[in-house]
Amino acid sequence: MTALLVRGGPKLTGRIEPSANKNAVLPVLCATLLTDAPVTLRNVPEITDVVRIVDFFGELGSKVTWDKQEKRLDIDHSTVDRNAKARLPQAMRASIMMIPGLLARLGEARLEHEVKGCTLGAREIDPHVAVFRALGAEVSQEGPEIVFRATGKGEAARMWLEYASVTTTENFILSALTVKGTSQIVNAACEPHVQEMCTFLELLGAKIIGKGTSMVSVEGGMELGGADYTFTEDFHEIATFLALSAVTGGDISVRNAQPEHMMLIDRTFAKFGAEVTHENGWSRLKAPEQLKVEENFTSHLITKVEAAPWPYIPADLLPIFIALGVKAEGQTMFWNKVYEGGLTWHTELSLFGAHTLLCDPHRLITFGGNHLAPATVTSPYIIRVAIALLMVASSVEGESRILDADPIRRAHPGFVENFISLGADVQWEA
Repeated sequence: MTALLVRGGPKLTGRIEPSANKNAVLPVLCATLLTDAPVTLRNVPEITDVVRIVDFFGELGSKVTWDKQEKRLDIDHSTVDRNAKARLPQAMRASIMMIPGLLARLGEARLEHEVKGCTLGAREIDPHVAVFRALGAEVSQEGPEIVFRATGKGEAARMWLEYASVTTTENFILSALTVKGTSQIVNAACEPHVQEMCTFLELLGAKIIGKGTSMVSVEGGMELGGADYTFTEDFHEIATFLALSAVTGGDISVRNAQPEHMMLIDRTFAKFGAEVTHENGWSRLKAPEQLKVEENFTSHLITKVEAAPWPYIPADLLPIFIALGVKAEGQTMFWNKVYEGGLTWHTELSLFGAHTLLCDPHRLITFGGNHLAPATVTSPYIIRVAIALLMVASSVEGESRILDADPIRRAHPGFVENFISLGADVQWEA
């Protein structure tokens, strides 16, 4: 068990250069399996899942050089043994996105039936199976493993997703590149990290139409080349540091080359009386004297923050706004339309003295502005929840502990170091 000791109270101020988005880095790493040409990736964060994928590439026989100081990763898959056996890493959800490249390269991939990841709720594998079968793969269960085999008979296909799943959309795009013809996906996920994977694939020579929309067409069957690609800043991390400014009464600026992704996020900060500005490649939030929930013109309704697939507020960001809801004077309803397990941690907030009401597995009301006190709380294995608990602890004078805080390391390298650079008093405890 790893804990964070937090001595709360200081107003955080300063400038931060955020890391790349884990949810863009991982699918791009998986996509490199589709080419034998050398690929250079820059601004690669040293996070747990990246280490796992790099280790897996090494086991396959790929030539990988990682300069962690420079955040540069050079990959060459031309050295992979065509007879290698691919049993995918089980401790991360991203493993499933290596299947298209492994089928094209080795003809087979094996995955344990239960794929791990954050404890947000059930994440079914069936939509992925439907994608692989539609594009020509055979999928079967052999004991505890799901076995994927290439048949050599894959053809272009059109699919309409029941739900705009990020990883299912990415798997469709990657798989479609391996079969001849034009494939199309309807109700595609369009999050910034999906767009970033498409941008990388276009650098390799892929033809993708509709990037960033709900209908994407992919021209498959072409040989892909190499690329030198630099990852952009993670909008999750940008929003997180801005929220830390708001909750501690601080003044933080975060480098942000794509403020166009922030419009609804900015509007959500405004619901708590916090204004975000964007100028010269930086996003800034100078906290108001008091966070206060915006009143609706429809006076009998509570102010709402709804999380759903992009372009809604991402479900991954809902916890940081819940932390603001706990601090801000007034009532707010938070609606997680994605995960049924995304709000169960609200009981930890009560240990600080927060008043919350779980209406059902998807809706939570915060009654903010109450006096909060230091506490020892336990984080579930959800990245942004660990950060939300850290936010609340940082806003309360006195010594708090966040137990099981390791999820932070999955997405944000150097997060605690950045946190300290802003004036926080926090340290890891074994």
